[in-house]
Amino acid sequence: MRVLVAEDDEALRSVLARGLTENGYIVDAVPDGEAAMTYLATYEYEVMVLDWRMPRMSGYDVLAAMKSRKIAVPVLMLTALDRSADRIAGLVLAPHYSALSIKAYRDQLEQALAGRAELSFVDSWHDEPGFIALLADRVRGTQSHVVFTAHSLPERILAMGDPYQAQLLETARLVAEASGLGEQWSFSFQSESPTGEPWLGPDILDHLAALRRDGVEDVLICPVGFVSDHLEIRWDLDVEAQERAAELGLRVDRIEMPNADPAFVRTLAGIARRALGVPSRA
Repeated sequence: MRVLVAEDDEALRSVLARGLTENGYIVDAVPDGEAAMTYLATYEYEVMVLDWRMPRMSGYDVLAAMKSRKIAVPVLMLTALDRSADRIAGLVLAPHYSALSIKAYRDQLEQALAGRAELSFVDSWHDEPGFIALLADRVRGTQSHVVFTAHSLPERILAMGDPYQAQLLETARLVAEASGLGEQWSFSFQSESPTGEPWLGPDILDHLAALRRDGVEDVLICPVGFVSDHLEIRWDLDVEAQERAAELGLRVDRIEMPNADPAFVRTLAGIARRALGVPSRA
C-alpha cells in the first residue's frame, strides 16, 4: 500500500513516515500542499495523511483541488486532539441539520474519538443571531429580488421527518425580516446530484426561469446553506446560474460569502465556546 503524507512540521512528518514504513507501507512525505498535488498527479495512493494548515497550499485547498480534478483518494485529516484533550466541540460549517449530512459527520467523529474524549457536538446553528445578522447585512438595501439557496438533498428526507428544509426556510425568513426585504424574496435549491431519485426543488436554474416569466429582471442570490467560496458557489452559481441568466436576459449577482469575515469567525467561536461551556471573551 502506498501512502502520501503531507505535513509541514518536519519532526511530525518524519515520525509519521518512519512509523508507516516500519509497518510495511510505501511512503512519500511532502512538506506542503503544492507538493502533495504534484505527487497525487504522478502516483497512485491508497490513502493520504493530510495536515489542515500547510504553507503554499492548505489542506482545505488540497481537498478542493482533488475534488475539482476528480482525484478519489481517501484522506485522513490530522487534528488537534492529543492526550491532554478530554473534551472537544464538533462544529460543522453547514448551519442546517440533516441525517444525510450532519448526523453522518457526527457519527464519524464519534467513531474516531472512540470514547477518548467527551464530544459536545453542535447539530444546528441555522438561527444563530450572528449568522443571521451577517447575511442580513449582505442583502439589506438591495433593489433586486433575493433568492436564498442551499444544497438540495433527496426528497425522501421529508418522509423521514428530517428538519433540513424547515430549517433552511427559517433561516431565509429570519434574514428577510432582519434586512427588511418584505416579500421581495424566494427560496430555491441548487447542486442536485444525478442519483436517479427525486431531489428537493425548485432547482435554481428552473427558478430563475420562473422569476423571469414573472417579470423579474434583477436577482441577488444569497446562499444560506454554504459559508465559503467552494465548488457549489464558484461553479454552480458563478458559472451555471450566470449562463442560465444570460440566456434568460436576467441580471444576476450574489452576495459575498462569509468566508473568513471577522464577524463570522467571532460567531463560530461563540458557538464553539457555548458548546463547551466556556465563557465568551470580553
